[in-house]
Amino acid sequence: MRAARLIKMVLLLQSRPSMTAAELASELEVSERTITRDALALSEAGVPVYADRGRAGGYRLIGGYRTRLTGLARSEAEALFLSGVPGALREMGLDDAASAARLKVSAALMPSLRDAPSSAAQRFHLDAPGWYQEPETPELLPVLAEAVWDDRLVAARYLRRDGEVERELAPYGLVLKAGVWYVCARAGESLRVYRVDRFTAVALGDERFVRDEDFDLPAFWEERAAEFARSLLRARAVVRLTGAGARGLPYVTDRAAAREALEAASPPDAEGRVTVTLPVESEEVAYTQLLRLGPEAEVLEPAGLRARFADAAGRMARLYR
Repeated sequence: MRAARLIKMVLLLQSRPSMTAAELASELEVSERTITRDALALSEAGVPVYADRGRAGGYRLIGGYRTRLTGLARSEAEALFLSGVPGALREMGLDDAASAARLKVSAALMPSLRDAPSSAAQRFHLDAPGWYQEPETPELLPVLAEAVWDDRLVAARYLRRDGEVERELAPYGLVLKAGVWYVCARAGESLRVYRVDRFTAVALGDERFVRDEDFDLPAFWEERAAEFARSLLRARAVVRLTGAGARGLPYVTDRAAAREALEAASPPDAEGRVTVTLPVESEEVAYTQLLRLGPEAEVLEPAGLRARFADAAGRMARLYR
């Protein structure tokens, strides 16, 4: 434990001109007294750590000292590629590996480039979860992440609509979509997508699976996500739209479905309105989505949905009368 801390202390001092005892103590999660003892131990071991006294003082390395302890472990290298998604790293239990990787990269950089990580962090941040929801970390996500990284088979119990099922899975990859975690896994001969928060139990097996080297996680996810979105759109609504309504349609319903419906729309009528046949999940969902367009959309069919909009329009007129 202390050896790892001493190495990290050297890497910290190598990546910055100087650091105060308080800064080092905060980074290493120890007391300032421990920092003093560690600096003395490094000095006795031949590492040229120098302490400047006074208010502007601190610890620094002298004589252009460079350590060669900057090689990345495999887990650190893998985590480094995810460093733009810090929340996801924490949820998968990889934040320590990513921190160590970033520190080693910073220590290995030329002095003129050492501010590059902080400079980039000031200018770019990926916020994966969607608005208006509090993301929750699935309890079994870390064990699934471990299985994904190590290509380990898992014995899992999964909650479906028709009850709980048991499966042996080969987890190929994890996807974070709008704050919800999914795992892409092989079950038997087929690759499927499972919501991580619906697993009720996951046990790591001792056996490793042979990963298909041609598997492309982004391409697989894009294809399955498109299939899933299409499978939900089982109903149809005929809607007449103003220009504003046509522009707003992709923002209130499935974008691909809206785009296809608009491409196949009728020519504008005398009032400049176009009529589209829009695939929708259900009348209930269509009501919620299209109501956001207000008077820019007129539902023509089905009759039941049109009646609901007429009732909503009447109630709203009475509210504002």
